[in-house]
Amino acid sequence: MRGQIILSHGSDSGPDATKVSVLAAFAESLGWQTQRPDYREDDHRGHVGSVDPRLERLLGTIDAAGAPPVLVGSSMGSFVSGLASLQRPVAGLFLLATPSAIPGYRQAFDLSEGVPSLLYHGWRDDICPVDGVIAFAGRRRLPLIVVDDDHRLSDSLDRIVDQFGLFLAQWAHA
Repeated sequence: MRGQIILSHGSDSGPDATKVSVLAAFAESLGWQTQRPDYREDDHRGHVGSVDPRLERLLGTIDAAGAPPVLVGSSMGSFVSGLASLQRPVAGLFLLATPSAIPGYRQAFDLSEGVPSLLYHGWRDDICPVDGVIAFAGRRRLPLIVVDDDHRLSDSLDRIVDQFGLFLAQWAHA
């Protein structure tokens, strides 16, 4: 086993959502152990109300992992993955369609400095506008891939898997 990956789905989704399911299966084929927390109960509280319960659930999953995991997130899952990295050691962050803020939530998106990270976003994302993630990545000098796709990134799934493979290759010696 190479290590642990925790994949966090977006709002109005679930642990069997397409992106997290495909990425989990791919990681498992490479020898990684994966977990996909179920945030659907938390999401009934609305966007602002779901952040803290999601964060608590993710922190508990990280604590149970035994070693710093790689966090993968999509949309709201990206937002809480970044915030979780501020509170717990993580090995890496692979974040898709990341909101730069949740309107009404007390904190903007952030992540721990020095953690290997990659942001992936769609130019046509009408849920999480690309300008916010471009500004964040620019301030932090983080790798950002922007593709001609929308919030769901459905047309980019094969390319996302390819990038995820390259991202995970940095732990190939483990």
